[in-house]
Amino acid sequence: MHTAAEILREKGSEVWSIAPDSAIIEALTFMAEKRVGALLVMENNKLVGIVTERDYARKVALEQRSSRQSLVREIMSHRVLCVRPDQTVQECMALMSDKRARHLPVVDHKKVIGVVSIGDLVKTIIAEQQFEIEQLQYYINH
Repeated sequence: MHTAAEILREKGSEVWSIAPDSAIIEALTFMAEKRVGALLVMENNKLVGIVTERDYARKVALEQRSSRQSLVREIMSHRVLCVRPDQTVQECMALMSDKRARHLPVVDHKKVIGVVSIGDLVKTIIAEQQFEIEQLQYYINH
């Protein structure tokens, strides 16, 4: 069974983050540039929140706030669900499903070492299932 650490080894552990006092438009621009749906909000190398496209849609667009004048800290989620590197894909998926999250920072000894997304988990599960199917087909045919 794959773990969060193994996913990070395959996809890379680059962490995209923004400061809480940044303008929301900066966060949106950065997400678009990096083609991601969320940014970790970091202050003095400490994880203080997460801001997502969903936060923008619900807390800026629907409330008619200004993306240029409002700050990330005003819309970010302060409670961030995190996982350890040794947690399995199934554990991560269960947490995401239960809490309706799409991104999980991976934290090792209070340090963020990467982020796994729902897409990363689905991709890993599909690859695991494909491997099992191939092994069964080999077993049946030989």
